[in-house]
Amino acid sequence: MLIIKENEMEYRFGDSGPKYLLRGPRANFGIILLKPGQELPGHYHKIMEENFYVIEGKIEFSISGEKHILKAGELLHAEPGETHAMKNVGDTNAKTAFILAPYTENDRFDA
Repeated sequence: MLIIKENEMEYRFGDSGPKYLLRGPRANFGIILLKPGQELPGHYHKIMEENFYVIEGKIEFSISGEKHILKAGELLHAEPGETHAMKNVGDTNAKTAFILAPYTENDRFDA
């Protein structure tokens, strides 16, 4: 068993961006916080699938060029090979949980 406290982990950009809570051995799990207008560039995975569950706010996901706006309570699933990017299109912070599986080291490629 393992217990991880989110408030003890750090966001990649200090006060926003991705925050990994778990990396492997079978899956990655984390939180992404985006400020209004903030975005994360497109990338894809060859092996891992990635799921995003929106906790709060409004996030525009671009999946292989197709745009979808999701809000709290909605989940987006990206298959391996699908390029995905995201942008906070609301006027408040947006937060999403993400899960990548099966865990595969060095399986992130810029679009």
